[in-house]
Amino acid sequence: MALMNEPTAPYHSAQDALRVLEAVARHSGGITDAELARRTRLGPDRLPALVRMLRREGYVEQVTDGVFVAGAALGRLDSAHGRDLALREKLQQTIDRLRDSVGAAIYISRYIDGEVQVTQCAEGPATPAVNEWVDFRSSAHASAVGKSLLGQLDLDARRDHLSRHRMARLTSRTITDERLLLSRLDAQPPTVPVLDLQEYAIGTVCAAVPITAGSSVGCLALSLPVEHAHRLRRAADTLNREATPVLVSLAL
Repeated sequence: MALMNEPTAPYHSAQDALRVLEAVARHSGGITDAELARRTRLGPDRLPALVRMLRREGYVEQVTDGVFVAGAALGRLDSAHGRDLALREKLQQTIDRLRDSVGAAIYISRYIDGEVQVTQCAEGPATPAVNEWVDFRSSAHASAVGKSLLGQLDLDARRDHLSRHRMARLTSRTITDERLLLSRLDAQPPTVPVLDLQEYAIGTVCAAVPITAGSSVGCLALSLPVEHAHRLRRAADTLNREATPVLVSLAL
């Protein structure tokens, strides 16, 4: 399976954040912000925001004014013992915080062994999750999650997926023409969130952004009741900006 994805802004931010983490991890006794700037070559327009994000996520701790060390979250993910559980817990904390800040249900989805899988979800009483009335594995053509994942594959992989899952009409807005769907996927800029405007389910709108790390295809998504559709684009833009911590966790 070949990928079609291009680097997005969160991807570049995650790469910069990993450079910061690498520099911090190499200095067990602590590293100053001035030394961090020298070693990472990140200027004052980038470095302070990345350090704040890494501190918020628990990957970096400030021990004295302007001196930083590796945080507890980094140690847990660096440990081979229990790493999968630690990663899942860290990702859940991150998407729980996103749910509260965006005011929408949040999902992490992956394309695994040729299938769409929603691997984690953050929902709540005020942010209900999508009712999975049709299996997400069979409805990639209709959902923001599915279209984001398919959009990161090459043409052969997309056609293979669609050959295994019939493009059923789920609502009056669902695209059921394969050529039209493939054309829309080709035209979708990788830096722009994919939207689902009641294509999967009447009463729900969704958005998704890529969170591909290496050869693993993934996306970060949100859903809103249709009465909050006026918030969708702004929420999607926030989701795109806030995808960096998820990418960092997946890349460690």
